[in-house]
Amino acid sequence: MISRISILDRSRTREGHPAAQALRDTVELARAAERLGYHRFWVSEHHSVPGVAGSAPTVLAAAVAGATGRIRVGTGGVMLPNHQPLVVAEQFGVLESLFPGRIDMGLGRSVGFTGGIRRALGRDTGDADRFEEQLAELLGWLDGSQRAHPEVHARPAEGLRIPPYVLATGEGAGIAARAGLPLVVGDLRTRARVAQIVAAYREEFRPSRWGAEPYVVVSGTVAVAANAAAARRILVPEAWAVAYSRTRGSFPPLRPAGEIDALAMTPKERELYEGALAGHVHGTEDQVAAELSAIAELTGADELLVTTSTYDRTALLDSFGRLARLAGLAGHADLAGQSALSGH
Repeated sequence: MISRISILDRSRTREGHPAAQALRDTVELARAAERLGYHRFWVSEHHSVPGVAGSAPTVLAAAVAGATGRIRVGTGGVMLPNHQPLVVAEQFGVLESLFPGRIDMGLGRSVGFTGGIRRALGRDTGDADRFEEQLAELLGWLDGSQRAHPEVHARPAEGLRIPPYVLATGEGAGIAARAGLPLVVGDLRTRARVAQIVAAYREEFRPSRWGAEPYVVVSGTVAVAANAAAARRILVPEAWAVAYSRTRGSFPPLRPAGEIDALAMTPKERELYEGALAGHVHGTEDQVAAELSAIAELTGADELLVTTSTYDRTALLDSFGRLARLAGLAGHADLAGQSALSGH
């Protein structure tokens, strides 16, 4: 069993609720995660996605850190090709200065997923190919070793110890290994592939000032409920959103599971929907514990980062509470935060 478990929340919007509510829900979920004993709470970066409110992860991370007191807070991740490394260093320097010892810097190599978004960001698809170069520059701003602009200093970041993580698959895992950084890899529906990536990362890892040995975080959806059917139902809203996006080109807000049950799906929609439901870790506490133990054995992961989204916030918090209990997290008995999410 993986003993260290964390949460990545994507601030998914829900049908009939404003985007602002999704951001407030993220902050409330972080408070609950802290009470339940989760190790860290991360937020993500998405631009111009109708179903996601989290477009400015460092801003949202500041709100989360300000609303909590102990849990580590970070990004999963800041998409480095979308930004200048100096600005990213400055933003994390401010976060670490305000919340010392609690900030993580998760970094990804994706760019905006449509041409319009990339143009609005002033980026193109080729910027992802510069990720390794940008990463080295960013780390140089933090440790004071960058020489391209000797007259410039990343204040207040320079000299601060802000743990960097690379969100990656394939080539990105090699970048993490060469830089001596922790790796975050998913998703758990392709476990054999994840195990291959992790093995290659460990083999190629070079110790650095950021890490003496490999550190692996595996990421995926986990849903836990009183029975397997209820756990599967938690997955339904996100699965339909995936199917919808792949047939209509737009990622929508989450809908209630009951509404999705009543839909007359086309054969293509049904195929995509069932495919999006398949392979996730879900079930009762005993079933999920067995699956997570198998994943731990297969990957040797140091940490699990859970990314579950659903329409029913009460069911989501119950799932996280059950996961905390089966993992033996320190605060698993404290489910008092459940009411904080139930009315939104």
